[in-house]
Amino acid sequence: MKRQLAMISVCAALGACAGTTPTATHVRLPDAPPAGEPSGTTGLSEASLKSLYGQPAFVRHDGTAQIWRFDGAACKAFFFLYSKEGVTAVWHVETTPRGVSIAADETCLSALRARIASRPVS
Repeated sequence: MKRQLAMISVCAALGACAGTTPTATHVRLPDAPPAGEPSGTTGLSEASLKSLYGQPAFVRHDGTAQIWRFDGAACKAFFFLYSKEGVTAVWHVETTPRGVSIAADETCLSALRARIASRPVS
């Protein structure tokens, strides 16, 4: 009898839990970056991108799309390359921290280019 009473109590407790609905947790997504691209970045080929910014610190491939990340002392730049009709080129650029008027900060991009330009030619 005690065993049956214990089983009934457990079932009743589980039934009470099943009747409650969990509350949804709402997570606010970050704001989208401002629209626009830095001058002279869209349309860059892979070779041009390497000549301006050096070897990327990270490359990710997703089908025909690629993300190249370049790391500087104070910022990072992300170049989004897409292949169309056999040609791979930059279509979008973002930096962290972001720019004020567009997703990429011109100061960051200039600093990344300057570090490559200052390297001695071997």
